[in-house]
Amino acid sequence: MTAADRFRAAVDRRDLAALDDLFTEDIRLYSPVKFTPFEGKPMVLGLFGVLLRTFEDFRYIGHYTGTAQTSTDSSSAASAVLLFRARVGGKEIHGIDLLHLDDDGRIKEFTVMVRPQSAVHALGEAVLAGLVADGLVPAPSGQ
Repeated sequence: MTAADRFRAAVDRRDLAALDDLFTEDIRLYSPVKFTPFEGKPMVLGLFGVLLRTFEDFRYIGHYTGTAQTSTDSSSAASAVLLFRARVGGKEIHGIDLLHLDDDGRIKEFTVMVRPQSAVHALGEAVLAGLVADGLVPAPSGQ
């Protein structure tokens, strides 16, 4: 079973312990709603805890594998693209998860892309509320 298959199975089961085993300690997750990445296993696992509660009817619908350059250097890494569909706040989301793997087959970089813009906005608001509620980020000023 590939790392992408194990990741997909862990998400399907909402199994954070299995995700913990798949991530490198210094994993970077690039979000569609935040310019800078979420960094480090504790933060990324916390984010996944929020995401697994936030998405409604989440399902993977396809996948592709190959190699691609990571954002941190010019070397190529084994990669997988997982296509998904879900809902957040009644908005239908179409998206992809791009996984870059290290030499041991663990996920070292993760990029999420979603559409349409209204869904990106709904997802951003819901995830921020979950991150604040879980104490992972401070509440935005003025709230």
